[in-house]
Amino acid sequence: MSFLEYRVQTVPTGIRKVLYLNWGLVLVVIAVAAMGFLMLFSVAGGRMDPWAEPQMKRFAAGLVLMFAIALIPIWFLRNMAGLAYLVSLLLLVAVEFFGVVGMGAQRWLDVGPIRLQPSELMKITLVMMLAAYYDWLPVKKTSRPLWVLIPVVLIAAPTALVLIQPNLGTSVLLLLGGAAVMFAAGVSIWYFLIVGLIGIGALASVFYSRGTPWQVLHDYQYRRIDTFLDPTSDPLGAGYNIIQAQIALGSGGWSGKGFMQGTQSRLNFIPEKHTDFIFTTLAEEFGFLGAFSLLLLYGLIIFFCFVSAIQNRDRFSQLLLIGIGCTFFFYLAVNLSMVMGMAPVVGVPLPFLSYGGSSMLVLMLAFGLVQSAHVHRPR
Repeated sequence: MSFLEYRVQTVPTGIRKVLYLNWGLVLVVIAVAAMGFLMLFSVAGGRMDPWAEPQMKRFAAGLVLMFAIALIPIWFLRNMAGLAYLVSLLLLVAVEFFGVVGMGAQRWLDVGPIRLQPSELMKITLVMMLAAYYDWLPVKKTSRPLWVLIPVVLIAAPTALVLIQPNLGTSVLLLLGGAAVMFAAGVSIWYFLIVGLIGIGALASVFYSRGTPWQVLHDYQYRRIDTFLDPTSDPLGAGYNIIQAQIALGSGGWSGKGFMQGTQSRLNFIPEKHTDFIFTTLAEEFGFLGAFSLLLLYGLIIFFCFVSAIQNRDRFSQLLLIGIGCTFFFYLAVNLSMVMGMAPVVGVPLPFLSYGGSSMLVLMLAFGLVQSAHVHRPR
């Protein structure tokens, strides 16, 4: 034990936990959120309302939540994983009966003064549940069919509930996040290959079912696929968002047009400029350098998660950190692919930048779990 570690061990437990926090991760998260505040200020025409100020308040509340969860022992969070998953699942069921409809989808619950999107919460509680399951399961049973079926059901149940809202983007993130935890836990790769083949067959059936009585997707989702394949086929309709986003991305050049000088966003050519397509505003105003800086900060967040997982000898903590890191990566990868025209528009916000209360608070909850695993790892 070094002299510094010895000095840390001599301070009171509460203060010691604060010292053990991954402060590098805290600073990077704050930096990304600050970029989000600037973008929301810009797209509002230089005003704090209606987006920047509420987002700052949510982030401040999220910071308190993150620090509070970081101080909770990781063993307690592991024991609460099943309850957290069950509550999230019940909330998804409640959406079907009491959900609020917005933008053609029923995804939200009005809970007092806030509007909650349970599918956002499920992204994290699903990872917690799977990490707790594999922490309990002996390693030698990981790839046995019966023990593989259980996590498949745990993933399929919320995915189906989210898919019928409809919310294709979040359902994809649930599948990918769950699969990442299963892969990290040591499930045989043959299962993933089989699922991949089934997925190809399911994708073929999606296209084949179009226009039939048993059509798999909604009409607007098929239009999104058409737009992805050829945005110019409907430049003033379904392809409008992608075309305008690509114009904004390309016009930013190397260093951008300058803060609050983006014409595509300031002149309202880009719909949903404060939520799903906020990255286009950043790229237009700050160019390649600004976009690359954001991606670098995102990369650091994922790096901190994976390094902490490698350093941790607790199986639950390892799987939790890997699951959250992968989910965060899928989160931003889907959004960036969407706005750059590399994937269909599926309505996934950009972490910490897009305006939204549920997304912000759930992200801070997730990084509270990351900090708890880091603080309470065996030393």
